Amino acid sequence: MERFQKELELSLTRRHFFSRSSLGIGAAALSSLLPSPSQAALPSLPHFAPKAKRVIFLHQSGAPSQLDLFDPKPGLKKLYGTELPGSIRMGQRITGMTSGQSSFPVAPSLFQFAQHGKSGAWLSELLPHTAKIADDITILKTLNTEAINHDPAITFIHSGSQQPGRPSMGSWVSYGLGSENQNLPAFVVLLSLSNTPINDQPLFSRLWGSGFLPSSYQGVRFRAGSNPVLYLENPAGLASANRRKMLDSLQDLNRMHFDAYGDPEIETRIAQFEMAYRMQASVPDLMDLSKEPETTFQLYGPDARKPGTYAANCLLARRLAERNVRFIQLYHRGWDQHNELPAHIRMQCRGTDQPSAALIMDLKQRGLLDDTLVIWSGEFGRTVYCQGRLTETNYGRDHHPRNFAMWMAGGGIKPGLSIGETDDFSYNITADPVHVHDLQATILHCLGIDHTRLTYQFQGRWFRLTGVHGNVFKKILV
Repeated sequence: MERFQKELELSLTRRHFFSRSSLGIGAAALSSLLPSPSQAALPSLPHFAPKAKRVIFLHQSGAPSQLDLFDPKPGLKKLYGTELPGSIRMGQRITGMTSGQSSFPVAPSLFQFAQHGKSGAWLSELLPHTAKIADDITILKTLNTEAINHDPAITFIHSGSQQPGRPSMGSWVSYGLGSENQNLPAFVVLLSLSNTPINDQPLFSRLWGSGFLPSSYQGVRFRAGSNPVLYLENPAGLASANRRKMLDSLQDLNRMHFDAYGDPEIETRIAQFEMAYRMQASVPDLMDLSKEPETTFQLYGPDARKPGTYAANCLLARRLAERNVRFIQLYHRGWDQHNELPAHIRMQCRGTDQPSAALIMDLKQRGLLDDTLVIWSGEFGRTVYCQGRLTETNYGRDHHPRNFAMWMAGGGIKPGLSIGETDDFSYNITADPVHVHDLQATILHCLGIDHTRLTYQFQGRWFRLTGVHGNVFKKILV
């Protein structure tokens, strides 16, 4: 027992030590500076009336090619195979995968583009279903990032830093706004595999981690199959009533430890045990698709019946939105098309185009789109020059952080816009640049949050999602 107590004392952080050892005015002053991790939502939030109550982020991991989907450059056909002009590249950094190439030949897209909807949005032939929602979405062609490789880039777009360890965007949102559903987590994560043979970009759990925020704000991953949340079900032979008694006793023990040591993670542990107990009833109901009409599966496509597919996860995202889950994060792998891009991007779009469009249609017909912000984006774009051998029917594209395309829809976003301009090679931005920090600031703004005021003190300094950068991009806001 004495050894156990010493280990607990050693585990106390500097903050916990001072919060317990300081007395009188000093202790009161210190405690007034420390945020309470047990709050359901910060009392000052939202800072202003929100347009969106929740977010669905459809992350296309691996970086879709803007040149083949959203940013048509018909003039490139005349430049097929020619060297990318030095005046366009301007000595900009490229990856090690193409830095050794003796030439950088221009690779025009093999795919046709056409205008759609009243908005006249230009979309690739690979996106016939997205074309049907052209007037419901806003396409942003000039997103840009500082990271040139996948892991720092995906970490950056979801946490505001290229370095691991910061809270994810979903964690910041659940920390600031809390939850509107006490039976499901405020932040849920869904993963789906590629529709191509490529699944080589790992997705680490830290991408939905809470970083230095209390762990109660981390994302909860729902898996495919009969057991979507690990360790949620009662062990064999344990009745629900006995489980309740066990949790009550465990809570009493945890309360004793909290009173003795003041570690906020103990409160987090209590809350997570209680959430898991409530989820035993809410999760099976969420995952039960038996009451969905046949028209729903026709809308999302045949894969919607297969757990773990992108289509099934888009349908599940709608069901989570109906239940007021605050932040719903989908990750879909397989867009890292350095080689054989034409074949692989066809396969990817066949698996993602219909479900993405269906999600917008479904939310709209249920009256949920107005207060649900939906985001479709990768972590960066693709180069105009070919990686590897260029032929008339095949090419690959390297990483390109200078500009990439995405779309947004729903809560707070003007529909039917195409914003941003790039040069004739889709290599540099010529109008309306939007940095990743600007995107993050804009997402928080739609939720009623001033990104400069959503902060957390850790190890003596104040942090926020956007660091010391970011401006709300007002052109796309209602």
